[in-house]
Amino acid sequence: MDGTNHHQIGLFDELLDQPINILPRDGCVNYYGQLINAHDTQYYFDTLMSSVEWRHDEAIIYGKHIITKRKVAWYGDEAFNYTYSNTTKSALSWTKELLALKSLVELETGERYNSCLLNLYHDGSEGMAWHSDAETALKKNGAIASLSFGAERKFAFKHKVSDEVVSLQLASGSLLVMKGVTQSHWLHRLPPTTTVSTPRVNLTFRTIVI
Repeated sequence: MDGTNHHQIGLFDELLDQPINILPRDGCVNYYGQLINAHDTQYYFDTLMSSVEWRHDEAIIYGKHIITKRKVAWYGDEAFNYTYSNTTKSALSWTKELLALKSLVELETGERYNSCLLNLYHDGSEGMAWHSDAETALKKNGAIASLSFGAERKFAFKHKVSDEVVSLQLASGSLLVMKGVTQSHWLHRLPPTTTVSTPRVNLTFRTIVI
């Protein structure tokens, strides 16, 4: 053991009466449980897999051009440019399914979003390293709403000062919302795992400020 405090949040198999903030301090990460029923979750998973314009993600790290196994897509109200990892994407026009999901999330959270970054993880070998979503194009302290479809995966947060870790399992059809000062104080990641052999699609609805 490394002495770091770890807290594992239990899996909630249905929509919660009230979302719970899983962070002990310095931010707000509300978990809503499963927002979408099993039938509709399967429909959206299948449709997103086939209709989204997936591309391998790219990054320039220490001058080296990296192409990931993970695939991504970027959609929005207009052709927003979004730059991270020293690469820039231009947003595509919404599909009807993405608009429907955006409306559902906005109704549930009381927030408004103008863009969505989607990730496709083909299996448990693909994940995301510790990072914060703090790009200058994002609304400062704005909400980022994360919808999950497909394989259930562990998602973790680590405090930037104390190294305290909080993690939970994200069920298919579930909603997680990061907001407030969360990005200033916490890192988050999707750790790789050998126990998952099926794909996960993750939608992160965001607000770009022009």
